[in-house]
Amino acid sequence: MRANYLFTSESVAEGHPDKVCDRISDEIVDLVYREAAKTGVNPWGVRIACETLATTNRVVIAGEVRLPPSLMKKDKEGKDVINPSKFKAAARRAIKDIGYEQDGFHWKKAKIDVLLHSQSADIAQGVDSAADQQGDEGAGDQGIMFGYACKETPDLMPAPIYYSHKILQLLAVARKKGDGEVAKLGPDAKSQVTVRYVDGKPSEATSIVLSTQHLDESWDSKKVRAVVEPYIREALGELKIADDCKWYINPTGKFVIGGPDGDAGLTGRKIIVDTYGGAAPHGGGAFSGKDTTKVDRSAAYAARYLAKNVVAAGLADRCTIQISYAIGVAQPLSIYVDLHGTGKVSEDQVEAAIRKNMDLSPSGIRRHLDLNKPIYAKTSAYGHFGRKAGRDGSFSWERTDLVKALKESVKA
Repeated sequence: MRANYLFTSESVAEGHPDKVCDRISDEIVDLVYREAAKTGVNPWGVRIACETLATTNRVVIAGEVRLPPSLMKKDKEGKDVINPSKFKAAARRAIKDIGYEQDGFHWKKAKIDVLLHSQSADIAQGVDSAADQQGDEGAGDQGIMFGYACKETPDLMPAPIYYSHKILQLLAVARKKGDGEVAKLGPDAKSQVTVRYVDGKPSEATSIVLSTQHLDESWDSKKVRAVVEPYIREALGELKIADDCKWYINPTGKFVIGGPDGDAGLTGRKIIVDTYGGAAPHGGGAFSGKDTTKVDRSAAYAARYLAKNVVAAGLADRCTIQISYAIGVAQPLSIYVDLHGTGKVSEDQVEAAIRKNMDLSPSGIRRHLDLNKPIYAKTSAYGHFGRKAGRDGSFSWERTDLVKALKESVKA
């Protein structure tokens, strides 16, 4: 492990084109779970993989679904087909909440196409029929998922991504409140923070990058910095800003045309922003738009939950966990733990404790973390990890309620 180094992570705001798409896709996931609950449909049967494309005043929603009857209608031949109205309404509400009322991208004026269709029977068989063979639902796909936690921040997240997210969150809250000049910022923004580590611990910020859309065309980089700098300093909090810190605020000058009007967006293109900012591995799968039979999402949440509880239990200062799956197979093929030389116990002990204390089949994860709920729209920006667990069941994977059991297991 290196002791002294620089490390950088970036974040993007909820109005970034890709994040607009992530938000719409997760609103669709929430819509399906809500409609299932309202109409008495078993949420365990919900299936959705929703992809969104956004460009100038155009949104395309595509993917595979298994829907409750309330989201269907009869076509001219009397066949059940998807009713697009509620999906379009959910997308418009999301775009409005983000703040897009611009000529090139407007929540009311954008054309929205809904191209969802029924889930592949072959994929459905892999998930559903596995229960007949092994007593539990199978994974929705093959893949590897990673979880990570470290002692660098109160939420046990790496410092660079933690502070990059926080800058944009504070600016978004201030922008939406509409107080003063910060209200003239647009929804689209990107941040980046470089942190100097000394003796393996975050010491100071050595560079800060922020590019943010602004609605006043007369503003230049200097004016934007004057508006945003107080929020950046508040976000960094106890992290020192180096005396020679380099500030790059709207370094290209004006940033008036933003969002999907300035650059097309797609679901799932910001997976490193969604996780650990590059400080830990990523298995490759995106989260947004997927129900939790998809282990890309649910197993990544479980891996973060386990890694966070390992660190919170004092078993290590850093922890990386990898879990792997095969489509149609319930239990993971492998569980791998790396404590990065900081462990108070061995990796073998932690792996055994994990297997003992959590069922890592897709249905086991869904039960343990109570994931069959409309809780996903709020995950679509500012990271899926390092967030506060909510009373509505959101971010349940951020709880540290497994600490006692893990401690007892490694003693046994």
